[in-house]
This record gives sequence, structure tokens and C-alpha cells, in this order.
Amino acid sequence: MLNIMKNAGRFISLIVFLLLFFSSIVYSFDGPFQVKNQYPIFLHVNQPYLENASMENSLSFSLSHSSTYTVQNSSNWIINLDMEITELNFRYKRIIGDFIEFGLDVPVLGFSGGFMDGFLVSYHDTFGFSGYKRNNRPSNEFLYEVRRKGNLVIEGKSGIGIGDIRLTVKQPLILTDRFNLSVKGDLELPTGRARRGYGNGNFDTGVSVLLDKSLSDSVMTYWNFGAVFPGDVKGYETVNLKNFIYGGAALEWALKKSFSFLVQIQGQSSIYPETDLLAVDRTAYLLTIGGRINVENGSFELSLAEDINASGAPDFIVNLTYKIKL
Repeated sequence: MLNIMKNAGRFISLIVFLLLFFSSIVYSFDGPFQVKNQYPIFLHVNQPYLENASMENSLSFSLSHSSTYTVQNSSNWIINLDMEITELNFRYKRIIGDFIEFGLDVPVLGFSGGFMDGFLVSYHDTFGFSGYKRNNRPSNEFLYEVRRKGNLVIEGKSGIGIGDIRLTVKQPLILTDRFNLSVKGDLELPTGRARRGYGNGNFDTGVSVLLDKSLSDSVMTYWNFGAVFPGDVKGYETVNLKNFIYGGAALEWALKKSFSFLVQIQGQSSIYPETDLLAVDRTAYLLTIGGRINVENGSFELSLAEDINASGAPDFIVNLTYKIKL
């Protein structure tokens, strides 16, 4: 894995180096993929996503699908997650008074046993990747259960429900053609059912710094750093969660005026109290790769995110987004 990451870093560095010298057309940029971590027990805790520092008026429809397999227990915890999540997120952004951006996120979540288990087992076996012992359970059978000291905390059910609604405010500090800097605050409302895993039953807040830096006329980088202050999980029992920090970086390469290639990585510290389970306690990292096609008054995005640390994130997340510029 270390050699792979080193080679990937050299490849990306070479691309950036060449672009700095051979770019001549000025392109417009639309920011990183707004993909959030769909790990089931973290999903309802104000999960951050990367975004640009500039403001916009837009309406987005984002469809994500992920698969998670964590069936582990320690002396105090049982965390059983064998499921797939489909999320339809409605995201609205509006510039108010030319100096501040208001945002609203409304997620609709679908929990199920899914249909990917057979494919994932074959895929992992073929390439020698870790399969998280997924073949130890019946294929495509739903399981979502969290217990602490034998007491039930969350018991998820296959079905559809609304998640926690998020409100955001972004305040730009510097906006230029080559460099943007903003601060953002957000508040997540307890609209999802905590005992079923759609929410945590509490208010969550967060704050972040957003930075955009142009490398050339066709390459833009995005940098996000922030902290989240989650409320406790109010399931069948209350679990005190930890404040966590996160950060990420993205590179957008405009190959044409209508098409961009994006690669990004984001990570976050642990959220649950110490469980002695490697799949939960370690830092979570997501590597996302994909493309964006610009159309009249909007864009289409398709991306694939991979868990690169085998902890705190789904095995994969596929995301399709349609954005309308208002």
C-alpha cells in the first residue's frame, strides 16, 4: 500500500508539473466532489464534505450508494454492520446580500441488505484485497446492530427514512481569480430517528476553513480543515461521542471547457469512544476519483470513493450528482 501511495503521489506531481507549463486556456472551476462518509454509525454525526471557498446559487440532487461490512466485538462493544446505504441528498445554496452563502441539506436514506456482496467477494478474492470476512455471513442479508456492555444502542431496520437536516453559512474572507479563502459554520438538526440509525437524536455543530488555490489556468486545488462538535447518540442508550477534526485536499484538472477530472482525499479522526475495534477506532480516509461534465446552467458528476485505511468508512461509495446553477 505504501508503494502504491508513493507512486500515485509521483504521478499526480508529474501531471501538475506539466500543467504548470503547458496550460494556456482559462477554465471555470466548480469545486471538489461533495461526497460524505457513509459509514453507518458515523453518517448521522454531521459528516463533512469537501467544498470550494467561493459562493454560488445552486440546487443539487446527489445520489450515493455504499457498502459496509463490519462484524466485530470487544469486551464492551458489539458493532455489526452488514448493509448497503442509498442516499438521495437535496442540497440548496443561496447567496444573500452578495456577502454570505446560506445552505440547506436534506438527506433521504435507504438501508438494505443490498445486492453487491457476491461481486465484492469475487473482486476482493481476484485481486487479493481484504474482504473484511464478508463471506462469513449470508449474501446480501441486512444487519445493523450496536451494543455497549450488552445493552442495545442502535437497531437499524431495512427501509427508508429522512436523515438529519443540515444548515450552513459560508462567509468569504478573500475572493480573487487565483486564491479564495472562506470560513463556514454548520448546524445539523435531529430530524432522523436515532434508534434506527437515521440520526443521532441531537444537535451537531461544525466550523471549517475553506481555501482554493490555482496552480495554472487549467488546474485548481481545494483545501478544507475543520472540526465537528457532535451531540450524543440518543438511541436505546445514550453514547457520548467525541469532538473530531477533519481535513482534505482536492485537485481539479479542466481537460476541456466541458469536462474536468478530479482526485481528492479526506480524513477524519475517530468519533466513538474507545471500542477496541480497529474498524472503528482508527482514523478514516476516503480517496475519491471521478469526472464532471458541464452542461448549460449546470453539471453532472460521477465519482468513486474508496476506503484506504480499512477503518471508519464504507468499502466504497459511488456518487452521481446533478447540479443546477440558479
